Amino acid sequence: MSTKKRLITNFLSLASVQGLNFILPLLTLPYLTTVLGPSKFGLISWAQAFIQYFIQFTDYGFNLVATKDVSLAREDKRRLSVIFSTVMLIRTALLLISFLVLFIIVYTIPKFQGDSLVYVLTFGMVIGNVLFPVWFFQGIEHMKIISILNVISKLVFTVGIFVFVKEPSQFLYVPLLNSLGYIAIGIVSLYLILFRYKVQLVKPSKDDIMYQLKEGWHIFVSNIVTSLYTTSNVFILGFFASNTIVGYYASAEKIVKAISSVIAPLIQTVYPFLSRALQDSRERTMWILNRIFILVTVTMGILSLLVGLSTETLVHFLSPKYEPTIPLLKILSVFPLILGWANVFGILTMINLDYKKELSRIYIAGSILSIILMALLIPTFKEYGTAWNAVLTEGFVTLLMMIFLWRKGIHIWKWRR
Repeated sequence: MSTKKRLITNFLSLASVQGLNFILPLLTLPYLTTVLGPSKFGLISWAQAFIQYFIQFTDYGFNLVATKDVSLAREDKRRLSVIFSTVMLIRTALLLISFLVLFIIVYTIPKFQGDSLVYVLTFGMVIGNVLFPVWFFQGIEHMKIISILNVISKLVFTVGIFVFVKEPSQFLYVPLLNSLGYIAIGIVSLYLILFRYKVQLVKPSKDDIMYQLKEGWHIFVSNIVTSLYTTSNVFILGFFASNTIVGYYASAEKIVKAISSVIAPLIQTVYPFLSRALQDSRERTMWILNRIFILVTVTMGILSLLVGLSTETLVHFLSPKYEPTIPLLKILSVFPLILGWANVFGILTMINLDYKKELSRIYIAGSILSIILMALLIPTFKEYGTAWNAVLTEGFVTLLMMIFLWRKGIHIWKWRR
């Protein structure tokens, strides 16, 4: 298959599943917010925010670093087996550590004890995430597999929600169904890798393990500190506000993140392609990045504008109970554009150009700002302070990326012939 045809196929495959990822939440989100109410919906959102820390921990930096390694070694079955076995071994060890930490937190801290089963059931997302090596399929550029598995998982979850969740007392079915979907596609993906792609499980050497840990370290640090101003917004808000207020903020955040996710197929498709393209021609790669930047700016800019102009309509679509979400959604409406730029500057450009350490430092700076803003804004202004913290921090991080690239003479935002 030609490179162009493979890119188009991968993009369409990911775009189709992203379309469902966008549409299906539009079906389940208003249903859940109405049936569960702000309080139970807020509790589930808070549990998911908490569990995201464990997902980030077990991801380490493999979704980017291992993707690149697989992409460069995809014709070498022996090397692929070593990479796959090493990464899966490390992630399994991190999973066991995560579960131990979860157990200690849930059964020793009063804030978590009352709803311990919610957190245990939600932890299934971590298990499924470890079992599903998205990085492998991205590396060999077979995104169609990811698309099919994700579609099946989302459809089963959506149907399950409408069948089993009829009243607030049945809220535990939400994390249960979500986790089962994650775990099921993880098991199927492992079967395909081992039996269809003939990748073997081998015993990794100490050098292989240390290499993966070292290569992924800066991405891991970046992911962890990034979570301080992404996932942590909902999590920290939960300590200063009721589950109901968390529900209002979480619903606004879910809307903008669902809309922002339309860029994901493009990023996932071109990332491994750019990794190889850089080995052939840096100038050609910069030209491609320039075109991607223009496309992202126009697309995500329009989406941000539409969100800002239609907040009342979007919130009323959720439920009349969620009127307090309207001003929050207005504040967060710039997110699609900012996140679009951050993906192009950070993932596609800085990581591919091996500026992982510098990117990590930028995320650390953003986290420091976020911590300061959290202390100043969230205790007093609750959900509004949380929204402004998210926007200001993400904007600050994106600006730092742009300044770094500008100083390095990498001006991908300038038109290139």
